[in-house]
Amino acid sequence: MIMFRKLTLLAVVWTLCVVVLGAYVRLSDAGLGCPDWPGCYGKATPIHAVDEILAAHAEAPHGPVSMAKAWKEMVHRYLASALGLLVLVLAVMAVKHRDRLRQSPLLAVSIFFVVCFQGALGMWTVTKLLKPAIVTSHLIGGMTLVAMLTWLALRQRDWARVERAGGFRLAAFVGLLVVTCQIILGGWVSTNYAAVVCTDFPTCQGALVPQMDFRDAFHVLRELGQTPEGELLSMANLTAIHWLHRLGALVTFCFIGILSWRLYAQGVLRSLALAIAGMLLVQVGLGISNVVFHLPLSVAVLHNAGAAMLLLLMVVLNYRLAQCR
Repeated sequence: MIMFRKLTLLAVVWTLCVVVLGAYVRLSDAGLGCPDWPGCYGKATPIHAVDEILAAHAEAPHGPVSMAKAWKEMVHRYLASALGLLVLVLAVMAVKHRDRLRQSPLLAVSIFFVVCFQGALGMWTVTKLLKPAIVTSHLIGGMTLVAMLTWLALRQRDWARVERAGGFRLAAFVGLLVVTCQIILGGWVSTNYAAVVCTDFPTCQGALVPQMDFRDAFHVLRELGQTPEGELLSMANLTAIHWLHRLGALVTFCFIGILSWRLYAQGVLRSLALAIAGMLLVQVGLGISNVVFHLPLSVAVLHNAGAAMLLLLMVVLNYRLAQCR
């Protein structure tokens, strides 16, 4: 069905926009721009809650609530809600027209349940006051939707057979796992505000291996900026989070770079291999720029967008290779 194919492509693009906007909201400290859910102070829009927003801003001018932050948060919620409706339409169409589509509706239906859980994570992000585990899970959920919707969109057309692909299937799958783990590490850096603890590159605080403390750095069940015992995270804790993401970036760069080179050298999906290599270089450049220029908002948002695009390209690679028998 042409309409179903078009809607799946729209869903992929829409999801990318929602993920990038979510990163912008988080990085501009607007995640609590409306401190309740699903509305803003119980109202449908910030316009209707202007008195409450202005009162909160007057009480804490540098706090999380302002009219600008409220609009950022609510626009993100509106777009995410629209995505949920679009995914619901896709699920209904997949079930209703499964014979014409000649494919199981399981993936489309599963995506609907994932987007529902993603909505719940969005609610908990606000009501649980930006707990790192929940905020990171919300990021993972967004990236999961990108991957699942991309796979669904790829299923809607016939692709040319890829020759000599068998030897790359395992490497491509491992590469997808490597990129996924690196995205999770990046999310943990962002949600713990550990991006600026190292302001030099390639060293960190003047050393290749700086002083670090991993004990509480990756403890999941804790409040933002605190250890499980309620004490403040130390600089050594935050450095451990940042440094491990750097190490993951090195592993990702080497593995995906070599995989792309091998694909290109052996004439397997050359255009896709070049796209992956190019996106990898851009993403590394954005990551270094975040450090050198002290996390400019535009660069940080683009770094999140680059992660989503690299994940999407790795999903495409795995799909194309999986179609070869």
